[in-house]
Amino acid sequence: MATNGAANGARSEKLRGFKSMSRVWNLGNVLPRLLLDSRGSRMLQCDHYMPSDPYNPIVEGHLRDIGFYHVSHIGVVQYQSALVNALIERWRLETHIFHFSIGECAVTLEDAAIILGLPMNDLPVTGPTLSSYEALEAECLNQFGVAPRKADFRGSFIKLTWFRGLKDRLVLADDIHIQRYVKCHIMLLFGTVMFRDKSGATVHWKFLPLFCNFTKIIQFSWGSACLSHLYRALYRATRVDCKEIDGALTLLLTWAWNRLPFLAPIPGNSRLFPITNR
Repeated sequence: MATNGAANGARSEKLRGFKSMSRVWNLGNVLPRLLLDSRGSRMLQCDHYMPSDPYNPIVEGHLRDIGFYHVSHIGVVQYQSALVNALIERWRLETHIFHFSIGECAVTLEDAAIILGLPMNDLPVTGPTLSSYEALEAECLNQFGVAPRKADFRGSFIKLTWFRGLKDRLVLADDIHIQRYVKCHIMLLFGTVMFRDKSGATVHWKFLPLFCNFTKIIQFSWGSACLSHLYRALYRATRVDCKEIDGALTLLLTWAWNRLPFLAPIPGNSRLFPITNR
């Protein structure tokens, strides 16, 4: 009888913890619902969704070949500061795990692969980080045949508007222009979905040297780099002087809704975006 009483007490404590955590998460205004479309692909239903940058159907085959087709269909979920703050408060630097009153969990490589569909088991995404305009100009001239003006970048970050403008102007008449178009599209994905900065308006140009050999872009482990960037963003966000968080927030939010769907409220004006399309 004493053992049963202790067990019941433990269950009651866990239930109280669950209800308390639910109240925190209910500060958000999104309820994810996993649905299936006509092709059997899994779709996530949510509010405040901004679609990803569109692309010309001509380049679809190239996006598939280099591993960026699936992530091209994932946009940005906005206005979820309460949910993000609740997660940050439960992030532990010592273990890199979210500590909840009902257990522990973390975003894994498997989660990133399922949600983003990016290459995982390949070469590390690494290289030098240069900050001079001369280096930036030379790299852009090599990759795109044109360089941004000084008004189109800030330090080592190029404005996304520059890539969008260049992408819209490109005529897909040959392989060179198609590859430039795809590179612009990938940089836009970096700046919005994968390696988003706090402004959401720029992207670091350090990735461009990895695009020199177009056919080898798929050989890099972009998914693990995206996850590592998110972990670093969570680490920085736990500092008392940090007011914003950058990184792959769509990955973080989608993971939370997919793994813990019972913690969010009912949507109002919802939209759909795809996950797990591989």
